[in-house]
Amino acid sequence: MSALDNPLARKLGAFVALSGDEMAILDQLYGRRKIFAPGRDLIHEGQIKRSAYILASGWVCSYKLLPNGTRQIVDFQIPGDFLGLRSVLFRTSDHNIEPVTSIEASEVLAKDLLDAFSTAPRLAAAVLWAASRDEAMVVEHLVNIGRRDAKQRLSHFILELGARLKLVGLGSNAGYDCPLTQYMLADALGLSAIHVNRVLRELREDGLVTFRQGAVTFDNYEGLVAYADFDRHYLDDDGPLMR
Repeated sequence: MSALDNPLARKLGAFVALSGDEMAILDQLYGRRKIFAPGRDLIHEGQIKRSAYILASGWVCSYKLLPNGTRQIVDFQIPGDFLGLRSVLFRTSDHNIEPVTSIEASEVLAKDLLDAFSTAPRLAAAVLWAASRDEAMVVEHLVNIGRRDAKQRLSHFILELGARLKLVGLGSNAGYDCPLTQYMLADALGLSAIHVNRVLRELREDGLVTFRQGAVTFDNYEGLVAYADFDRHYLDDDGPLMR
C-alpha cells in the first residue's frame, strides 16, 4: 500500500500537508504487515512489551472486562487508526484489543516511531494530533453515556463513526458499511441489545437513519445531526493546520 493511498496518510493529512519525504516514512511504517482473524485478542490487558499496530483494513474494538464478566467497549478502531499505541509507551497494556473483522495491520515498534519522529518532526506533531483527537472522542463518549438519552446517544455515535470513516475515504453523508452487531453497540453505549434494537427501529421509522445488513444509510443526514446535536468540531478535521 502506497502512503498516498493508505488511511493513516489521509487521516494525518487533516492536520498537516504531508511532503513526499514524510509520505515515504509513513510507507516504511507499513513494512511489517500481518493478517489477524476476528474474535481473538490482538493485545491483552496486562501484557508487557507489546508492539503497536497501524490498522490498514478491517475493524477492531478496544474494551475492558469487569470482574463480573461484563464488557465495556471503549471505542472501535477503523483503518488509519493506531492500535495499542499506549502499549508501547506504558509498561503494561491497560485494555484489550480484538479484531471485529479479519484485519490487516502493520506492526510498529517503539524504535520505528522514535526514528520516524526524529527524521520527520512534523509527523510526530501529526501523531500527537491524532492521539489528542482520540482523547476528545473519549470525552464525547463519556458525555454520551452520562447525559444523552438512548436515542440521542446512538444517533451521535453513528454520526461520529460516519465522520471518521469519511475522513479516510470509507464513508459519506449517504452512509457507510458497518460490521458492528447490536450487541457490540450495546457494549459501547451502555445499553442492552434489546434497547439498541428498539432505538434503531424508532430512528428508521422517524426517517433519519437505517442500519440494516451491515450498512448504515442516512435517510435524513441533516435531520439526524440536528436531533443528536452533533457538533463535529471536536473531531478537528476541517483541513490541514500545518503546511
